[in-house]
Amino acid sequence: MKLWKPVGTALVAALLLTNPAFAASADQIVGKWRTPSKHGVIELSRCGESVCGHIVDSDGIKANPDLRDVNNKDASQRSRKLKGMQMVGGFKRQGNEWVEGQIYNPEDGGTYKATITPVDANTLKLKGCIVWPLCKTQTWTRIP
Repeated sequence: MKLWKPVGTALVAALLLTNPAFAASADQIVGKWRTPSKHGVIELSRCGESVCGHIVDSDGIKANPDLRDVNNKDASQRSRKLKGMQMVGGFKRQGNEWVEGQIYNPEDGGTYKATITPVDANTLKLKGCIVWPLCKTQTWTRIP
């Protein structure tokens, strides 16, 4: 008499993903990340149930530590310092991704819908969209 029955692949995958020992850690994206644009350094941290990120450094900040948000579309925000400014936030966790967030681009003063997808322990894909399909994806690398 056969007591064990084969289980479908989808069921096994679902069980593995819901088991904390196998699921990707929600904190795997916490840390400092280098952006490909102007050697930016963004520190991602937990903000309650979400994730947020602040500007730590960039070529512009190295050249002028007092660099301001001069391109902001809101004139009342143009005097704020870039260093320490929050530029990503509002994300919700969905599986292995962080979705429905926003990213602010100080180079053009625009705020865009964003998704963060961990590729591995040292690589993130951050996709920002004006409106789908007008999106741009950057690869961020962890700074040890």
